Parts: sequence; structure tokens; C-alpha cells
Amino acid sequence: MTDRSSFWTRSAPYLLSLLRFFTAFLFMEHGAQKLFGLLGGTAVPLFSLIGLAGVLEFFGGLLILVGLATRPVAFILSGEMAFAYFMAHAPAAFWPILNHGGEAILFCFVFLYLSAAGGGPWSVDRLLHRR
Repeated sequence: MTDRSSFWTRSAPYLLSLLRFFTAFLFMEHGAQKLFGLLGGTAVPLFSLIGLAGVLEFFGGLLILVGLATRPVAFILSGEMAFAYFMAHAPAAFWPILNHGGEAILFCFVFLYLSAAGGGPWSVDRLLHRR
């Protein structure tokens, strides 16, 4: 094994934690728009389908951000993004570039990966697991 490949092998778990952190931060923005009307958004009724999406995006994103219950929460969020894509984006056009669903697809598969990989070394899950 070369020095370069061993560097990437050692770095992979920490890069997983960074992927988790930044994905969650970007995801929470969507929830903040829906729930609180922040960042150019409009607050929606809490007891609606979009309100439920806002709760999942903000609070589920917060759990992913800190790495708490990463696997089950990421699995739920992956499903939410698949549902959002097929409900809101796919009916508009076939290609994601035309239906503006590329972000939903990317979130879906990153969360699916996190549901399998976990939160990485920089997560509350790891701290709890060590105890």
C-alpha cells in the first residue's frame, strides 16, 4: 500500500463525518424555510404534508448534523426525498435538470448511504457507542 492510498484510507471515516455534517446543514435550510419562513421561504401549516416535510427536514437534519440516530433517521429522510421527488418533481418532466429534482435525488442517495455507513467518528452515535 502506498503512502497516498493509506492517507485516503485513514481519511475516509472523517470524510464520512464531514459529508454527514454538510449534507445535514444544507438539508436543514429547506426545513427552516417551510417551518419558520426563513431564508426566503414561507411558513406552511404544520399539520400538512409540506409541514411534515419541514419537520423531517429541520429536526431530522438536526439529528443527522450531530450524528444522533444517524442510521434510522437517514433511512427515513432518504424515503422522504424519494417521495418528494416522485410527488413534486417527476410529474413535471422526465429529466431532473428540467423538473428541478436533482437536489432531491442527491439527498435521497446520500441519506441512503448514511443509513448504511453510519455517522462516522465525529458523531454522537460514536460517543454513545464507546460508552
